Amino acid sequence: MSQWSQVQQLEIKFLEQVDQFYDDNFPMEIRHLLAQWIESQDWEAASNNEAMATILLQNLLIQVDEQLDRVSQEKNLLLIHNLKRIRKLLQGKYHGSPMHIAVIISNCLREERRILAAASMPVQGPLEKSLQSSVVSERQRNVEHKVSAIKNSAQMTDQDVKYLEDLQEEFDFRYKTIQSLEQSDKNSALIKQEMLALQAMLNTLDYKRKEVLSKIGRVIHEIDILMSNMLTEELLDWKRRQQIACIGGPLHGGLDQLQNCFTLLAESLFQVRRQLEKLDELLTRLTYDGDPIPVQRPQLLEKVSFLLYNLFRNSFVVERQPCMPTHPQRPMVLKTLIQFTVKLRLLIKLPELNYQIRVKATIDNNRRFVLCGTHVKAMNMDESANGSLSVEFRHLQPKEMKSSAGSKGNEGPHMVTEELHSISFETQVCLYGLTVNLETSSLPVVMISNVSQLPNAWASIIWYNLSTNDPQNLSFFNNPPAATLSQLLEVLSWQFSSYVGRGLNSEQLSMLAEKLTGQQVSYNDYQLSWAKFCKEHLPGKSFTFWVWLEAILDLIKKHILPLWIDGYVMGFVSKEKERILLKDKTPGTFLLRFSESNLGGITFTWVDHLENGDVTFHSVEPYNKGRLSALPFADILRDYKVIMADNVPENPLKYLYPDIPKDKAFGRHYSCQPDEGEAPFLVAFKIIFLIFFFLSLNDSTDPHSPSDLLPMSPSVYAVLREHLSPTVIETAVCYNLFNQ
Repeated sequence: MSQWSQVQQLEIKFLEQVDQFYDDNFPMEIRHLLAQWIESQDWEAASNNEAMATILLQNLLIQVDEQLDRVSQEKNLLLIHNLKRIRKLLQGKYHGSPMHIAVIISNCLREERRILAAASMPVQGPLEKSLQSSVVSERQRNVEHKVSAIKNSAQMTDQDVKYLEDLQEEFDFRYKTIQSLEQSDKNSALIKQEMLALQAMLNTLDYKRKEVLSKIGRVIHEIDILMSNMLTEELLDWKRRQQIACIGGPLHGGLDQLQNCFTLLAESLFQVRRQLEKLDELLTRLTYDGDPIPVQRPQLLEKVSFLLYNLFRNSFVVERQPCMPTHPQRPMVLKTLIQFTVKLRLLIKLPELNYQIRVKATIDNNRRFVLCGTHVKAMNMDESANGSLSVEFRHLQPKEMKSSAGSKGNEGPHMVTEELHSISFETQVCLYGLTVNLETSSLPVVMISNVSQLPNAWASIIWYNLSTNDPQNLSFFNNPPAATLSQLLEVLSWQFSSYVGRGLNSEQLSMLAEKLTGQQVSYNDYQLSWAKFCKEHLPGKSFTFWVWLEAILDLIKKHILPLWIDGYVMGFVSKEKERILLKDKTPGTFLLRFSESNLGGITFTWVDHLENGDVTFHSVEPYNKGRLSALPFADILRDYKVIMADNVPENPLKYLYPDIPKDKAFGRHYSCQPDEGEAPFLVAFKIIFLIFFFLSLNDSTDPHSPSDLLPMSPSVYAVLREHLSPTVIETAVCYNLFNQ
């Protein structure tokens, strides 16, 4: 079943998450119509290779053309119209930047896998629960309801001001009419009656002025309360959700809803401001003793300006945090002289501001780094699919200043990857006589000069965003706080769901917890230190927990991804637990686990029963990336053989734990079925496994030399000579030794 078919079967709450990341940058219609083709392409590789991305973009447009031909024959007018529009959009948008669409499609596919993994997990973790609480949802609805009510109140006050203006014009006309009469006519009874009527009208005007000012005051007060409480909390919650999403958590949404609220409030405040200006205009034409306008209007206008100032300052946000296109799953880790992208949005979407706001990007003021590339751009509504007022910097590069380069050699690797920096942005808004200087900053980023520093840098990003919601604590690692084990394990599961498409279950997390703590502990109470996670070596090992885990992620991604996604790799299980699981199983039952002693290694263990009833367990030396690059792991499992009775090679692997026939589990992942036309070297490579089996029984990690293998026993050598020449055997043996 295709990934897209699985997505379509999700519950509505997960489908809503999928809907959030499909827009005109990559329309869902194309994802649906070309599902199989899209999933068969390597978009992640293309995101780092312009030539490959160009070819994929051309092929994508060809696929769209083929769909157009098909729907044209079916005379589906609506679909024809949409496909023509989409084709024009894709060609125009990505003709000069094909890697950009590769990044977008790669991200979409990865988010789908993460959501599928989240849907398969039986229980939400504490962080995800807190982000999706009913209290938050209720507050979101309350904010939207109150903003709508405020907008209606401001519009109703507009009608009151218009009524006041009409009433004053009538009063002004009647008053001037009397003033134009001769003095003798003013003493008539009719005129005296008119004067009394004018006095009554003036009293009404005074009442209406006070009423309008009171209504304006209430609208301003409601906006003030909303901005100070619920809207501020909503914005902070969104920023926290963004932090969590950056380290692999649930995709954060809600920015469009916030934009709608900010925009409606800004429109209401500008509307109130116009109402106060209209009152000032009425004041210049008519005033009197006890007139409330000159007393109340300045205070109200000052409050409106203050609220607009704060609203604009809070509306300037980093929509997408800094990220290198070459490492889309590692945001906020930036390599010197490598381009990164970052996107900002002004949540107040007013047409008058389109292309009027120029944003400048800088790096923090320690003068160690500077930003190269286009660092000043105008915000506009044309680049975003939803028409938001935003700007995306795509060609920024951090560069280290020469004055500090000389000291770099004295810094340890931990110092480099624990040093936090900030990308800052500034602009100015001038609108309707209001001028506001805006500033915002990215979440802390880590600068690296070599890709080898990326794992530790990413660990720093994880720990920071897990432990604090402070967006600008650049001295965080001077004294990093401990993390709750339950939350850390949840984030570790996210690393697997977001990076390799399948999260960790409770048993796998339990093994990681024991590896981190050295004991069985309560997840909710245990506090784990930063040093334990990333700086201290595991007992008896030459590497840290995080380096070990990162190597496993890399192994899965590059060599066993389909097996991992299918759930056939138990992976995180200790040797002791492994034997407990296998001891009562049918002979030939095996399981796959990650090596605890070798970085980026995977091994398998099977159970066997001796004639006297004793249970034995057999394990092989871990397969690392060197060996797995030569032969797919599924093929290794299919063709693995040991010398059995009568010197006959036989595959001892029968059932994947608990009782799944091996070929049923891995059959669809075999690269091909063995045939008589196999190259002699490949045959030799497979048969030579039986030799290494004997070496792997002691589970030693010491490298083997040819002298450990040769001379072979006459019986083993005879079996090999039935199939291969001495030269081929020697070549295959040396190849296996080289890749140990």
